[in-house]
Amino acid sequence: MKCYLIAKKLGHSFSKLIHNELADYEYEHKELEENELDAFFAEKDFDGLNVTIPYKQTVMKYLDEISPEAERIGAVNTIVNRGGKLIGHNTDYYGFMYEIKEAGAEIEGKDVVILGRGGASKTVVCVCEDMGAKSVRLLTRDSDPEDFYDGQIVINATPVGMFPDTGKSVVDITKFTKCETVLDLVYNPSSTKIILDAKRMGIKTANGLGMLVSQAKKACEIFTGSEIPDEKIDSIKKQIEFKTKNIVLVGMPGCGKTTVGKILANLTEKEFTDSDDEITKRGISPAEIIRSEGEAAFRKVESEVLSELCKKSGLIIATGGGCVTVENNHDILRQNGYVVFIERELKNLATDGRPLSTDVEKLWQVREPLYRSASDITVKSAEIPEKTAEEILKRIKG
Repeated sequence: MKCYLIAKKLGHSFSKLIHNELADYEYEHKELEENELDAFFAEKDFDGLNVTIPYKQTVMKYLDEISPEAERIGAVNTIVNRGGKLIGHNTDYYGFMYEIKEAGAEIEGKDVVILGRGGASKTVVCVCEDMGAKSVRLLTRDSDPEDFYDGQIVINATPVGMFPDTGKSVVDITKFTKCETVLDLVYNPSSTKIILDAKRMGIKTANGLGMLVSQAKKACEIFTGSEIPDEKIDSIKKQIEFKTKNIVLVGMPGCGKTTVGKILANLTEKEFTDSDDEITKRGISPAEIIRSEGEAAFRKVESEVLSELCKKSGLIIATGGGCVTVENNHDILRQNGYVVFIERELKNLATDGRPLSTDVEKLWQVREPLYRSASDITVKSAEIPEKTAEEILKRIKG
């Protein structure tokens, strides 16, 4: 079988990785300009296609048959070639149903608010209506957000907050006082601002990765004519998350973040980087900034560097010991990473020549609760870096 994902531009896509895990067929990414579509579909040199922005509606004119759900949504993202007959489907419908299930959300009888009115929102509207939502409303650029604050289910169907323009949200979710669940179709970063804010409120959440893998599974079933167990979705999701998410190390100066980080890089084949080293590459070291301009100036530079590093994927990041003292950094660290607090006994900390480390116990009293609140995992130093690294991986992989 020969299958493709087609689009005008294909940058950061997990589709090839997902399909390679789902089945044994040739699957490649193929970029096509709009004026190339006529020839491509005339040749029909493929067995199956996935279609993404901006061609989900454009490709419909080339099809011989369109499934009811794709017809209703007005968009096709999966095409199968049956002996020269091209049949279009919309597997995003099934993918979004999986995301709802993953979050443990109840749609029936609920007031649903969908952010955006683009192509993705059409799928979301259909699913929510079919699942018995009490109301489905679109909050767009022209809307007054206050009219939607009574929404119980809030779904981001826009690209706002997506890599590389992270840290943004269409709405302030804290004002949705009746909200029970927040769903985001974005999956890079793994936790957008709206997801992070919702988690702090104790609201159920899910990002778009489960939807992505689930719709790919459905497409694979259409391509091959064979069913795939749903358990495969969770398995592939975990693989992608571990491969793409950063491992961010926080902890006191001298706790071993750099040493352990380099070992983790070797074990995982991820790239290692140190935020203090990245600051130094700008022409002045952290110690020099603190001495010449003060800690506040250093923290500002540190936050800028962390923001650039932590929005990327697949890194091991050793952070400065005091980065957690800036509250906004907590979301920066968490947006696309497992944040690991390396807890080491104070008497074993290496403090020679480090700025801001002259009074270790005082620093610990201030920072210890911040390390815990900023991190997802706490690992006690084994005093043998290799063992500490192994424990971190064990905790992350569950």
